[in-house]
Amino acid sequence: MAITSFRQQSQQPDEDKPKSSGKKKSGKHRQKEESNRETDVLVAAALPDETNEKEERIRPHRLADYIGQTELKNVLEIAIAAAKERKETLDHLLLYGPPGLGKTTMALILATEMKVNCKITAAPGLERPRDIIGLLVNLKPGDILFIDEIHRLSRMTEELLYPAMEDYRLDITIGKGQTARIRSIPLAKFTLVGATTKVGSLTSPLRDRFGLIQRLRFYEIDELSLIVQRTATLLQAPLTQDGASEIARRARGTPRIANRLLKRVRDYAQVKKIEIINQSVAAEALEVFNVDPMGLDWTDRLVLSVTIEQFNGGPVGLEAIAAATGEDAQTIEDVYEPYLLQIGYLQRTPRGRVATGAARKHLGYD
Repeated sequence: MAITSFRQQSQQPDEDKPKSSGKKKSGKHRQKEESNRETDVLVAAALPDETNEKEERIRPHRLADYIGQTELKNVLEIAIAAAKERKETLDHLLLYGPPGLGKTTMALILATEMKVNCKITAAPGLERPRDIIGLLVNLKPGDILFIDEIHRLSRMTEELLYPAMEDYRLDITIGKGQTARIRSIPLAKFTLVGATTKVGSLTSPLRDRFGLIQRLRFYEIDELSLIVQRTATLLQAPLTQDGASEIARRARGTPRIANRLLKRVRDYAQVKKIEIINQSVAAEALEVFNVDPMGLDWTDRLVLSVTIEQFNGGPVGLEAIAAATGEDAQTIEDVYEPYLLQIGYLQRTPRGRVATGAARKHLGYD
């Protein structure tokens, strides 16, 4: 995601522009031009070469086309209908949950349903106060501002958001020392949609300013199967219903992973000259990519097998597992452990990690 400006360029051709007088510009003029250039680099937008039309087609654009997350959809349908009836903006919304469950997609759907624009940015890109100021000032009435990984906002940027979210104004300090004064800039009423994978990392003042706080859950196999079938139709991949179920079974309950696996299966079928992707073809293709029927990849199985073989199933410390597998301890804890804990193949105890009987059975151990 690039940070670009929506400021329109002059349509005047080069030959019609007045020629420079050749005089050197004063310091004030240079500072003004530099300030204008800085103001241009404020609004988040995808560059033309960054936009993938196929990826945009995969995302649903209406709430009715969004598969799964039934409880969340019911809440948002009520909020959208109420806001439209009162002709007001949506209340600020905080979406949290594991990555890949559709937080960004939901923000785009809200913009479509409310018939407004959606500006997308990420918290790490809002390091300086002028970054968030430029975004807020350029918002139009009713627009949606989506901030991904909002728990990573800097302290100064977060404090600028407080009056913007509550009173729709910006409080800016001008000058220094005894000449300093505070200037309030009115903002258009907007909706802030924040997305985070670590809702506990948000400060209480920021979290409490959201009117809606909703959690996205993992998807069921039947829901993922419908998502895979829809994506296959858009990608023109000949996929049967049992083939979609096989891909969904190995997708770890995450639509992003399901769509990624579908693309790999489609590549396999194209190279092998297979016309229809059924269950056996999908299973064969995913075995080539080291994704087993439970969605475990090579590293997942390595962590479990090392725990069982070298440490007799545990308990064993995280550092010992990292040393035995050659993986970084932080990577194991953040990337591989959550899913193994979720499906009951690994347990955390005060003494360390323990491989369960289900993990032994899945890997073929007695």
